Amino acid sequence: MVVRDVYLSADPLFGMDFELSAENQERREEVRAFCEAELAPIAQKIEDDRRFPAEIFDELGDRGLLGVPISEAYGGRGAGQQAYSLVVEELGRVSGGTGLSYAAHTSLASKPLDAFGTEAQKERWLEPLARGESLGAWALTEPESGSDASNLQTQAVKDGDEWVINGTKQFITNANVADSIILKAVTDPEAGYDGISTFILDPHADDGFEITKIWDKMGLHSSPTCTFTLDDVRLPEDRLLGETGEGWTQTLTTLDGGRISIAALSTGLAQGAYEAAKTYAGEREQFDQPIAEFDAVRDLIVEMYRKTERARLLTRKAAWKYDRGESTTNAAALAKLDASEAAREVAESAIQVLGGHGYMTEYAPQRFYRDAKLMEIGEGTSQIQRLIIGRELSL
Repeated sequence: MVVRDVYLSADPLFGMDFELSAENQERREEVRAFCEAELAPIAQKIEDDRRFPAEIFDELGDRGLLGVPISEAYGGRGAGQQAYSLVVEELGRVSGGTGLSYAAHTSLASKPLDAFGTEAQKERWLEPLARGESLGAWALTEPESGSDASNLQTQAVKDGDEWVINGTKQFITNANVADSIILKAVTDPEAGYDGISTFILDPHADDGFEITKIWDKMGLHSSPTCTFTLDDVRLPEDRLLGETGEGWTQTLTTLDGGRISIAALSTGLAQGAYEAAKTYAGEREQFDQPIAEFDAVRDLIVEMYRKTERARLLTRKAAWKYDRGESTTNAAALAKLDASEAAREVAESAIQVLGGHGYMTEYAPQRFYRDAKLMEIGEGTSQIQRLIIGRELSL
């Protein structure tokens, strides 16, 4: 008994409630119903057409879902990371591309303004994002900086009371549909990590901003991924987010929340693939019986279920810690690592269960499989997640 008490007191999950609150359960049911009615019928079509579903985001905004974790004072719901993760998961269960653009808007573009912005910046930039009146993007990656995310070439030079910015950003989600972009740039080339700062960019009004490429990807076709250039873009002082030199610290904080987003999206992809395989296996008959009754198929589906549930639990743990104000670096990296790899494995198994049908675009598993692969790359590759976890374990 003493051993058990000591173990539980040391367990970071001790005291965690695994049941969703009534409010979160209601929110999940609301989003699921919306996805089934509005998103599922067009999920494959928007992928085929490489089309960003603006009408879906208009509806998400009308329902107050574009600002779920943002403070109520600035147009959001103040519902926290757990509630937000549920929305991401439900969107991903139906459309990975929609889930990815939603996550980029909310976690990467809106949360930094909520966390680091001045009152004036929140009123000008955050409130429209949270209310669903505008969309956001976050620009860190560059042609020469991928896993080495701090190796930025984009520079911001002070000129009087303005900042002059030059550089190129690559693989930026939502850049061509965004009304504001959170931008990372070097303000002191000699200061290393402490020489990076964050700016707020208005792509509609700031001269010198240009979208130069919209990438055609392996999957997630309904979520635009862009390259853009900055040619002597001049920003007033009030576009600096926080203080000069705080950009990298802000980035690390943002990425912790972003990895929980990707974990939730991955869990949704796995759930969608699992459900598709389970349904098909119950309906498809071979040798005069549903294929779900064959041990090989049943065991495969059980494994899919196990991996999905494990991913969900790790994601909820990370979100729970985030909402409690605890450090989430390790938990977020672990959830992102496990859930992203689970999404790919479950989607691949779903294709196997469906056989030839699984390879056809008429059936969803092929889309989940293609979408899932990015989850192991974006917000830090699986290799980077292992590096982060190893450091957290003092290895």
